Amino acid sequence: MPVTVVRFNLVEPGATPASLSARYRAALEMAAYADEHGITTVQTEEHHGVENNWLPSPFVFAGAVFGATRRIAVTVSAVIGPLHDPLRLAEEIAVLDLLSGGRLVTVAGIGYRPEEYALFDVEWRRRGRLQDELLETLLKAWTGEEFEYRGRTVRVTPRPFTDPHPLLLVGGSSKAAARRAARLGLPFFPSAHLPELEAYYKERLVEYGTEGWTMMPTAETPLLHIAEDPDETWDRHGKHFLHEARTYASWQSGDIRSAVRSAATSVDELRAEGVYRILTPEECVEQGLDNLVLHPLAGGMPVEEGWRSLRLFAERVLPALNG
Repeated sequence: MPVTVVRFNLVEPGATPASLSARYRAALEMAAYADEHGITTVQTEEHHGVENNWLPSPFVFAGAVFGATRRIAVTVSAVIGPLHDPLRLAEEIAVLDLLSGGRLVTVAGIGYRPEEYALFDVEWRRRGRLQDELLETLLKAWTGEEFEYRGRTVRVTPRPFTDPHPLLLVGGSSKAAARRAARLGLPFFPSAHLPELEAYYKERLVEYGTEGWTMMPTAETPLLHIAEDPDETWDRHGKHFLHEARTYASWQSGDIRSAVRSAATSVDELRAEGVYRILTPEECVEQGLDNLVLHPLAGGMPVEEGWRSLRLFAERVLPALNG
């Protein structure tokens, strides 16, 4: 069975507080619907100070999803580690792990937007050292024992539900990220299909004498939208996918490698690339993908169109995959 994911970043260019509130509440209702229909994961993420209202608080959103669901996992992919206080983050993740019964997956990255660091007055050049401190602190904090932190003895409570600790992966597309994961014995989450980086990570595991594994995007991990008439949907709603694609492109320098990377400057170019795909239910099944990532509210997509996509996925794609 393929992994099925519903992704939410709650982007809405030009939103009003009322429209954004409606979008957030719709996302929670969609998460509950996804849970009822056997979708395996809700994926969310973190970005700050973005004009189009990109979600800045993925753990708050995760907590709301857990309150509305019973089985579905929530993957935060990724939290920008150096922007968080390590002790507070240890507490927040522990509480979410307890609330959810172990359904939270956290991918910790360092981000790639200097302006986000400037917003929180965090030094960009120190991001690697801050990430090391964060990850080391989380692992110590979740033991429930006292440990040394910035020259003093501290203890974090409560302990999480998951033993030995909530699932924590190191994300990134650099050798530094792979080394960091291997040194700490944490799983590695490359941000794109990068077999050479996976091999480097495995070499470092041997070097450090640690154990770990890789959760890597497949060579094809398109963002999906399901529609009865893809041509019409591209005509009416392709602008929302293009908005997200152009936003990502404006952030990603040449050395950033991501599963969501587009050079498109028009809807036609975006459609031809295949990073975003609008498919009929039958076409979606025929793709034979190992990971199906539905993005029902991409780029400010109207809520009612997002619901159409999700219902088609749940009612006509999932039964065919399960059958």
